[in-house]
Amino acid sequence: MKRSTKITITLPDEVYAAVERERLSRGESRSAFFRDAAEKLLRREGDMKDLIERYVQGYRNHPETEEEEEFSRVSSYQVLSGEPWE
Repeated sequence: MKRSTKITITLPDEVYAAVERERLSRGESRSAFFRDAAEKLLRREGDMKDLIERYVQGYRNHPETEEEEEFSRVSSYQVLSGEPWE
């Protein structure tokens, strides 16, 4: 049997009301709602860390060439120079 720890949290009234509406519409207990939310957040954060590391490693393995950097600079200038900045 998995061990569990009971916690207490404080929420602003409007967040509590939104949570109550959502969990009731799903037919979930508060515990299930917050457990699911925490698990999703931790999974997403872990996924983002993995994606960022892969992105950084990709650039380390295949850095941009000077031609690619110049193309990016010129393209950005062309696009942004046509935008109204007021």
